[in-house]
Amino acid sequence: MADVARQLDSYRLTTAEILYRMPDYRTLLQSFIWQDYDIAPHFPELHKFLTFWESNLDGPIHSVTIAHTEIITPGDARYIDALQTLH
Repeated sequence: MADVARQLDSYRLTTAEILYRMPDYRTLLQSFIWQDYDIAPHFPELHKFLTFWESNLDGPIHSVTIAHTEIITPGDARYIDALQTLH
């Protein structure tokens, strides 16, 4: 239920592919996928994660590719105008 509340509060499912250099072999790139609910276009949750990465992990980040989408759209949430009952 908390995820639905976040989505209604402008959070969108965000996926980031982080390419980083291997700590022991700097010429090799490794891919890491991060996914969470975040707010576009500033992406504060992703920035917190990248700040954590840079301060605590040895593999330097090469590039970050971001994709995000709305899961709940205005057409998906509707109010019922009438209620009918059967015997």
